[in-house]
Amino acid sequence: MSALQALHDFLVGAMHIERRIDPFFRPFVDVIAREPLTRLVQALIRARLPDNELALAEERPIAGEDELIADIIANMSQYLRTHYTAGTAQRGGNTKTHGVVRGELVIHDDLPENLRHGLFEQPRRYPVWVRFSGPGPALPPDIEDVGVLSIGVKVMGVPGPKLLEDERFTQDFTGISTPVFTTPDLIANAKLQAAIVRGLPLFYFIGPGGHFLDALMQGLWSRTQTSPLETEYWSCVPYLLGEGQAMQYRFRPVGAARSRIPGLPGRPSDNYLRDAMARTLTAQPARFEMLLQLQSDARRMPIEHASVRWAAPDSPPVVVATLELPSQRFDTDAQLAFASRLSINPWHCLPAHRPLGNQNRGRLRIYQTLSLLRQHMNATPHVEPDGSETFDPPLAP
Repeated sequence: MSALQALHDFLVGAMHIERRIDPFFRPFVDVIAREPLTRLVQALIRARLPDNELALAEERPIAGEDELIADIIANMSQYLRTHYTAGTAQRGGNTKTHGVVRGELVIHDDLPENLRHGLFEQPRRYPVWVRFSGPGPALPPDIEDVGVLSIGVKVMGVPGPKLLEDERFTQDFTGISTPVFTTPDLIANAKLQAAIVRGLPLFYFIGPGGHFLDALMQGLWSRTQTSPLETEYWSCVPYLLGEGQAMQYRFRPVGAARSRIPGLPGRPSDNYLRDAMARTLTAQPARFEMLLQLQSDARRMPIEHASVRWAAPDSPPVVVATLELPSQRFDTDAQLAFASRLSINPWHCLPAHRPLGNQNRGRLRIYQTLSLLRQHMNATPHVEPDGSETFDPPLAP
């Protein structure tokens, strides 16, 4: 083992130790210091950004975008082929499935006129499948992940043409439990994927020429998670909301108390996050509010830079829908296997919600290619769900 690899592994081991004691002090630190430190780091990030003089909802491709996307695909494909055998391949990102649960997305009535576009045009209840997952690309015990969770909401029964033709009636929303993305753009994303293939992802952030400010943002918002039902999820990247408007969205839990992690500071179950979800949904339903935030300042709320948290006093987030997850059993082998056949892609969408920015443009090819590779390796062809899927018997009343 090289000295560089040994140092990297030592730092990762230290992070794993911190994860076991994090819940004993982190809530107090977050209340006192997280928001002031976030504002400071965000000010430093924004100070380094050029003013591209873009209009609202305007995109501008970065140099070499196609080559960067090809590099990312090549590195992520290499990781999958190297670390997984036929029949065991996982997603390249948002990898570990904590659960796929059934629910409804309820679009609210009386929304402001400027928000009534696409899926939010009129009040309606849509069936959904919601996948909660870990960051990837590996499948570590929950206590040894990086402290970031992800959500994928597949809305079904959505009429109208879609930007991807492989699904006709779905609208997908994705998010992670930090308000900014891991990398600011495709240039940085390509560097991170190359570092992952080398087995040295931490040095993307803290090595020579590393993205130290991005590391601070991720560190401020990642934590030892208690349950996927007890954290907030941000889109981190923008989408259209009708012509000429850009939005970001997030899902915020309603009335969720923080669960206790059994066994800390020792070693909890490798799948304690799934166990926590199962305990909650066996006993009671869960809910999230869906909020939209409109871009009002093209510099303070950039389209092409995903390390900047959208924050503008004249554009507060607005609650537009409720994600309702009824009491259910989801942790059966059949339902967990169902996750491997789902393709959650933000380009499964109405034209009114077209993904914006270079990270989203990259996702179009990256997600499609890796999904096809995974499903080919596993011999599990893609299916478009409609909400009628059934698995093991539901909970008794």
